[in-house]
Amino acid sequence: MGAIFQSLGRTVTAGVVLLLIILGIVAAVTGSAVNLAAQEWWRFLFRWFHVLAGVMWIGLLWYFNFVQTPSMPKIPDPEKPAVTKVIAPAALFWFRHAALWTVITGLIVAWMNGYVVQALLLEKGVHTIGIGMWLALIMAYNVWFIIWPNQKKALGIVQVDADAKAKAARMAGMTSRFNTMLSIPMLYSMVAQQNGGL
Repeated sequence: MGAIFQSLGRTVTAGVVLLLIILGIVAAVTGSAVNLAAQEWWRFLFRWFHVLAGVMWIGLLWYFNFVQTPSMPKIPDPEKPAVTKVIAPAALFWFRHAALWTVITGLIVAWMNGYVVQALLLEKGVHTIGIGMWLALIMAYNVWFIIWPNQKKALGIVQVDADAKAKAARMAGMTSRFNTMLSIPMLYSMVAQQNGGL
């Protein structure tokens, strides 16, 4: 058992296997198996992918803002490279790709449910999810085109002088805080739509 948890890949695989076992048990008990031909099942699957990607994205956003950034001043200077050279680049990889996949799967879910255009136009009935979608699109833009380019400079992935590095770190930090602010109404809008809207 311990060997499973020593590898992230094996842990994730075990999670998928556990899910399949649970689905098998539920199908056996209820007598209703998953119908792969049903459009409802595919809509559900993409919604699940959307939630998984979104949890990764917002979880990392909140990690950066609630844990890493406030903790950096408390870390002794000789130990900071462990964060800036190892942890932050890896976290930023998952952060920006989770943002991308959250947007892609969200648009697929909206398309499969037949409201992608109406939501983006903020039409009545789907305006709440539309607000959430626009906030998420703004946040994803910020991740890829403001935070990531500036973090590359701040972390030394792209070499710049000390002033440009400090300016990039401030810009990345403030944009990340802006995204944290947007995440609160965005998450509310995503959940509120299925409960009657705003």
